[in-house]
Amino acid sequence: MAKVLAALRNHWKKSTFGACLLGWGGHWLYGKHCDNLLRRAACQEAQAFGNQLIPATMPLKKATVFLNPAACKGKAGSLFEKNAAPILHLSGLDVTVVKTDYEGQAKKLLELMENTDLIIIAGGDGTVQEVITGLLRRADEATFSKIPIGFIPLGKTCTLSHTLYPESTNQVQHITNATLAILKGETVPLDVLQIKGEKEQPVFAVSGLRWGSYRDAGVKVSKYWYLGPLKTKAAHFFSTFKEWPQKHQAALMYLGPTERPPEEPEEKSPRPPLYVRLYRRLRSYLSSPKEFPQEVAPEEWEELKLSTIELSIATQNRQLDLT
Repeated sequence: MAKVLAALRNHWKKSTFGACLLGWGGHWLYGKHCDNLLRRAACQEAQAFGNQLIPATMPLKKATVFLNPAACKGKAGSLFEKNAAPILHLSGLDVTVVKTDYEGQAKKLLELMENTDLIIIAGGDGTVQEVITGLLRRADEATFSKIPIGFIPLGKTCTLSHTLYPESTNQVQHITNATLAILKGETVPLDVLQIKGEKEQPVFAVSGLRWGSYRDAGVKVSKYWYLGPLKTKAAHFFSTFKEWPQKHQAALMYLGPTERPPEEPEEKSPRPPLYVRLYRRLRSYLSSPKEFPQEVAPEEWEELKLSTIELSIATQNRQLDLT
């Protein structure tokens, strides 16, 4: 024992490095063990949904997953397969996974998609924007808007996930909580921001809109990856010198938010007798109602001249009242 203590004292640098490495390895293994416990508990909870009996005449619910494998620096596919896919398959859903190959593909696929019972977005904020835009551009948008949309946060930036799941502490818990919330049918109404250009079709956003110098510099951060923790400051520094002055002139026309119509419960009234239905048909056939054109009030758009460095428009989804 004395020789061991003497060796540790004589080689204290190596001993300190070994102790730090051992502590880090133990912490890493403990984190992996906790993640496996979270996955196991989520799968057991999902299996309870899959074990529920359904009538033989009732078809399985169809769930269409739009997965962006490029999210989270290419790790989104493995994150989905490890944490979300087992939960969805154990729940008894008929799951169809659609992997996008390029930016904007989810938008096009949503415009051509057939009927489904559930839409699940697996990706980041960009994937959410593409799916919502493709959904609201459809000709039958009123019908498809009634389909519930689930969100599994897999991207590097998931502003919406921190609002919906504030109690989650790590990425695995974020994904498992989001997937279980989809199975439980927990729905929250969200605001949608519509952005119209001069020529292009409208774009829809859930979290908000950013435009200006800070956003342009943020896009170029990955270009300076070799600078490590200084890459963000370097992107803003070089962007400032290339574009000076950084103030942008713009004209913004905006329309105030539209209040959500109250949700009325669907009450199925009993079918009237045959003679009542015949009388109503005959009365509607004989009477010719005069149709008067209804005057539609024009939208009161307001115009605003801007001279700013950064423009940020945020919806109330960032500070959502989940109660």
